[in-house]
Amino acid sequence: MYPDVEKIILVMDNLNTHKPASLYKKYPPQEAGRILKKLEIHYTPKHGSWLNIAEIELNVMTEQCLSRRLDNMNLLHSELSAWELERNNNHSVVDWQFTSYNARIKLASLYPSLD
Repeated sequence: MYPDVEKIILVMDNLNTHKPASLYKKYPPQEAGRILKKLEIHYTPKHGSWLNIAEIELNVMTEQCLSRRLDNMNLLHSELSAWELERNNNHSVVDWQFTSYNARIKLASLYPSLD
């Protein structure tokens, strides 16, 4: 959709089965290579909660900003920019209560013993 974009930021969790090479199954080699050069891939931590926190924040955005019809892209951009500015200015955070201690109990088989 945006052939002139300089960079594509892609966040993938570790459960994602797709690899960058899968672009070659969808597109001709020249197009797949062009897209790959623009990709900046960020993988979520293997046993982390980063993706969960991002999903929580996206849900907050949906409820607070996108819960109504926005009839054009300029209005959408304006609304999202205002929402983002307010969240940043208020230093909004996710109240993540799943601590490392809780994780070590719930996910004991994934954590090494510290004894």
